[in-house]
Amino acid sequence: MMKKYIAIDVGLKRIGLAYCAHKGIVTPLPAVLRKNRNQAANDVKKVLLEWEADALVVGIPLGGSSEAEMKRRIEHFMKLIDFSGDIYFQDEAGSSLEAENMIKGEMKYIRDGRIDSISAMIILQRYIQSVRAG
Repeated sequence: MMKKYIAIDVGLKRIGLAYCAHKGIVTPLPAVLRKNRNQAANDVKKVLLEWEADALVVGIPLGGSSEAEMKRRIEHFMKLIDFSGDIYFQDEAGSSLEAENMIKGEMKYIRDGRIDSISAMIILQRYIQSVRAG
């Protein structure tokens, strides 16, 4: 049976989310708008329960000066979510820029979380490809 994955792109203002359960078809979900850490963690927890996620793929910036700080913040946030399934980390380098380029010209650049969730979708696609490549 295929695992149900949720990808998460943790940002300071919005948290992008994407879902995959069928043969690598990844769908962006509505982003969580972050008012504070606890509210954001609770909202993400609700999504994980609603979509019955088995595994969480977390985008993390690898390399660069902020890697350690971002990893620490993301790990703290993951503890607040208190997810019991498998958690995998995937390099998110360039995913936001890639997401912006994908929807350029299709919509005005509204900061409503669509870019964040497309970024999460890209992170999940990368993870699935890396697992397949084995």
